[in-house]
Amino acid sequence: ISPKQFSQKGFSDRFIKKLEPYPQIAARVKIEITEGLLLNNLQEMKQKMVKLREHKIQFALDDFGTGYSSLQYLATLPINQLKIDRSFVKDIETDPKGAAIVEMILGMSKVLNLEVIAEGVETGAQLAFLQARGNPLIQGYYFSKPLTGKIFCQQLQHYAQKTSNKH
Repeated sequence: ISPKQFSQKGFSDRFIKKLEPYPQIAARVKIEITEGLLLNNLQEMKQKMVKLREHKIQFALDDFGTGYSSLQYLATLPINQLKIDRSFVKDIETDPKGAAIVEMILGMSKVLNLEVIAEGVETGAQLAFLQARGNPLIQGYYFSKPLTGKIFCQQLQHYAQKTSNKH
């Protein structure tokens, strides 16, 4: 959700109303926000997030660590997931500082019971580094470049058939 959209008066109510016909879906919805959204009016944003969380909607904090990261966000906001920015992931096997930041985010997330997605994973070395430190979820080109929905479904079906033949 863009900061402009989320900041609109009545956003939470409109969002909840759109989900009313689909009560089983709400718990599967995750709104991705950026830290920039929280800079304008933290209390107002928190109230909106709490209201949406009452309807089981989850939140992911995108590009964590690149903006005005405040650990206060993690302690006071109903965030379920952190997304480690690709700028920290891209050189984790060669940049000790970036690697230390990723390790710190992973450790902190574990203690705070937050799910983690590492963005920009493109190499086996990056994947191995992350798996050795708790196996967070990943996004990136390591497994595939972006696909259309149709091609994704075809590949998923092919993979499912291939793995079911092994058992």
